[in-house]
Amino acid sequence: MPNQLFNLAGKTALVVGGTSGIGRAISLGLADAGADVVATARGKEQVNATADEIERRQRQTLRLCSDVTNRDSLEILRDAIIARFEKIDILVNCAGTIKRAPTLEVSEEEWNGIVETNLTGVLRTCQIFGREMLARSYGRIINIASLSGFVALHEVAAYAASKSAVLSLTRSLAVEWSKGGVTVNAIAPGVFRTALNADLLDNTGRGRELLMRTPMGRFGKTEEVIGAAVYLASDAASFVTGETIVVDGGFLASGVNQ
Repeated sequence: MPNQLFNLAGKTALVVGGTSGIGRAISLGLADAGADVVATARGKEQVNATADEIERRQRQTLRLCSDVTNRDSLEILRDAIIARFEKIDILVNCAGTIKRAPTLEVSEEEWNGIVETNLTGVLRTCQIFGREMLARSYGRIINIASLSGFVALHEVAAYAASKSAVLSLTRSLAVEWSKGGVTVNAIAPGVFRTALNADLLDNTGRGRELLMRTPMGRFGKTEEVIGAAVYLASDAASFVTGETIVVDGGFLASGVNQ
């Protein structure tokens, strides 16, 4: 049956950075699709709150914090998931950081910190959890990219460079790991309103410009990324690898909107 292609029952998913914003929406969406889901991040309170929501959906989880800049924390996370679930089928990389500043004023320390989280952090998780997937000849890896991997957004050069590199890393891993049964894809969200950016989107010129450049005339809702994530995590996407699904309300397709 076609609907069974999207059924994630029996799968174990890990969502890194999965307790807020788009990451939280994906964590709950994968659980709704049938997967047991571990949503991890640095904050214990948010980890527990998201785990509560997963358990309300009658799915199993673990309450574990991690930091993508700390390999030891990721290895502890891996070992705990395997001890509890015996396998990791799906990895979603949502952890990220951004700082807006004129590029002339960005220090090397700030630049390296953003790249460390957004790019090297993705490499770490892919290495640590991808090794387990390759050993089982099965895995679905989904990296969260950004519109800034395609177009320049003002004064976020470090973020844009890191996210552009995530797209390249996604393709490289797809080529290396496809024969091992592991697909590696990305999702590039457009402009989504979250608790962290609501004031910027609603009350600044930058927010007004972002809205004007989105042909649908509105910002995305975090739950609107779930479909792409479930698709890429499912058997429906078994022959899809090295691709990026853009979920942006038409932003990248847009020229003149009025």
